[in-house]
Amino acid sequence: MKAGTKLFVLITFSFLFSFCSKNKESFSKNVDVQDFIWKGMNAYYFWQSNIPDLSDTRFASQSELNGFLQGYDSPEEIFEALRFQPGLVDRFSWIVDDYIALENSFQGINISTGMDFGLKRYNNNPTNVYGYVRYVIPNSSAASKDIKRGMIFNTINGTQLTDSNYQNLLFSNSTNLNVGFANYNNDNPISNDIFTTLSKEEIAENPIAISKIIREGNKKIGYLLYNQFSSSYDEQLNTVFNSFKSENIDDLIIDLRYNGGGSVNTATYLGSMITGQFTGEIYSKEVWNSKIQKAYSADNFYNYFTDEIKKTDGNGNVVIQESIHSLNLSRVYFIVSGSSASASELVINSLRSYIEVKIVGTTTVGKQVGSVTLYDSDNLRRNGANLNTTHSYAIQPIVLEISNKDNQNEPDGFTPAVTLPGIQIAENEADLGVLGERSDPLLDRTINYITTGSKEVLKINKLKSSDFYNSRLANPASNNMYSNHR
Repeated sequence: MKAGTKLFVLITFSFLFSFCSKNKESFSKNVDVQDFIWKGMNAYYFWQSNIPDLSDTRFASQSELNGFLQGYDSPEEIFEALRFQPGLVDRFSWIVDDYIALENSFQGINISTGMDFGLKRYNNNPTNVYGYVRYVIPNSSAASKDIKRGMIFNTINGTQLTDSNYQNLLFSNSTNLNVGFANYNNDNPISNDIFTTLSKEEIAENPIAISKIIREGNKKIGYLLYNQFSSSYDEQLNTVFNSFKSENIDDLIIDLRYNGGGSVNTATYLGSMITGQFTGEIYSKEVWNSKIQKAYSADNFYNYFTDEIKKTDGNGNVVIQESIHSLNLSRVYFIVSGSSASASELVINSLRSYIEVKIVGTTTVGKQVGSVTLYDSDNLRRNGANLNTTHSYAIQPIVLEISNKDNQNEPDGFTPAVTLPGIQIAENEADLGVLGERSDPLLDRTINYITTGSKEVLKINKLKSSDFYNSRLANPASNNMYSNHR
């Protein structure tokens, strides 16, 4: 991406208003943080022009800005006040009080039991909630306790999960969870008196969960279950595609059903691995706020198909450079769900301008916007001068909208057989099967689709309701698409 590293130059020279300096002696700790939040939002927020209190002419001096900041009791309060129609227009900006945890989450490092799960409501009492295990992260507490995909649970520490207590029971700072398992009972689980204590610990999850080649008749089908666009694993992803290339696969299935997104750069690399015949052509286009758009030519906001992975350190020195193993495919299949978001949707959206894209599953989230992490330093970067070490707040505001080369995106998500050719089929927690095997109904239907063209789906799968929450949404980097500016 050209724009990502350059755009901070605009901020280095000026905060886009005339009163750069802080009078720190007059600030409380919170107001000091709030000053950084205002300036970060003023400089980068995608809807900056829609918020009168973020206008470049709103305050005539720093002291006037200080008075405004002192009207808010916390960093979280002012951040919410500066968002544009939160939950309706701006659905995805957020603030964190621990940017180390956020940075780790971007690379797949989170505090977890290793039990990835979805949550659903009881059929006979919608206030009651139950969870079902979607998959288990290797080398985790859940893996050591032999937790399996498809297991149902309905109590934590002896308490029935409900729509008012699930957050506190499942996602509190408690380091241990006593999980009560249950029998499915047609969406009304009944306890089976099996209880297991799981411990939360820091886990580095490899997003490349499964990669294999499936032989079906005379076809060789590459299959990749990919759970996060984490830049730390770009080279491993390239190695997977080298194996697909060496085997000369006929078709490719990329399973993004649990992938909430991640790095724009990694999404561009993945698109380049799938293809290879479009190097140098536009992969995606970004629109930032009007101030930043006016500062640079349009070319700075384009991302391009590439034939290499290239990474540099903070001083611009090349630390990784390797050729991409491209497949030169003209068709690709994606498995998607209501948990597929941002960078997952970006790959689908970008590729549909060039090759045949087919999707199997349910409607995706519809997140066509991206963010950057802003820190309390002179230029809002992590390595910027005068990084404020008295707090660990950072903000992750939406700063861009992204589209394909044809200026298309899907804010309502991609729906199989509607937005793109494909099959609508939901996971059925009563019959999940094994990921990567034909017993998984979604993978089985995708393989049949490839080999026969058939779109028939069992009624029970088509009518299943979506999860109302899942464990990945509790991670600091949940459903995020971020620009690689750091």
